[in-house]
Amino acid sequence: MTESTGLHSATAAAEPVPAGIDTNTPAISRVYDYLLGGKHNYDVDRQASQAMIDAVRETPLLAKANRAFVRRAVEFLVGEAGIKQILDIGSGLPTAGNVHEIAQSIDPNVRVAYVDKDPIVLAYGRALLSTDDNTTVVTADLRDPDGIFRNADVRRLIDTDEPFAVLLGGVMMHLEDDEDPTGIAARIRAHLPSGGYLVHCGCADPGDPRAKELNRIFAETHMGTRCFRPVDEQLVYFDGLELIEPGFVPANTWRPSPDFPEPDNPAHAMLVAGIGLKP
Repeated sequence: MTESTGLHSATAAAEPVPAGIDTNTPAISRVYDYLLGGKHNYDVDRQASQAMIDAVRETPLLAKANRAFVRRAVEFLVGEAGIKQILDIGSGLPTAGNVHEIAQSIDPNVRVAYVDKDPIVLAYGRALLSTDDNTTVVTADLRDPDGIFRNADVRRLIDTDEPFAVLLGGVMMHLEDDEDPTGIAARIRAHLPSGGYLVHCGCADPGDPRAKELNRIFAETHMGTRCFRPVDEQLVYFDGLELIEPGFVPANTWRPSPDFPEPDNPAHAMLVAGIGLKP
């Protein structure tokens, strides 16, 4: 992973910086991109990522496990549950196996709205999706879920009177306690109709000292001070929903497929995931 990201880093350094992008502070979307081997990141993001890897060498596996779970979740939502609308909040930068690509390979009519607060996601996402009428990217913030659902581009693709799914893949963990993650999850659930789904994946503290060390690095790099909440604190995001089997579990154990990263990864309990159905 370190060698491959180093190659991508050289490419990123040569790219022009899109207007309005802050390259002096690590960005969650760009750090995640680096950990996945992407190229849309800058020195400050690579330094923050390397600090995490130095503290816990399995950090890139956590990012990969999150991405692999999201792929399996989309396959379930579209292939098994018949969902035709997906709202991906905190979507991050385009990468291999994007949500709309997975969904539309199963059903070409699936509509996907990507939401991220980082303007770099809009810059690269709009270029990628310029010819796709069933997919859009909007700049909005998880902290204002009602504003997301009022967004004209979201409303164009997501009919909230019909079942749809909300993806929260590794984004809730970056909220602070005073930003009320439990309340934000409740407001998102309130927008779901009967038959809608909530997908959540996030880091957790299973009592592993590495979780506390990584949480310290996250805090020092301005990406959140409570990124490794206990499992019970995250389970409440699904209040009132019916958890899909196998429940809210380590991400690598949620219906594993051949692509999931290193099932023997000793840090796998530090990432938990689940899908809830609104009755």
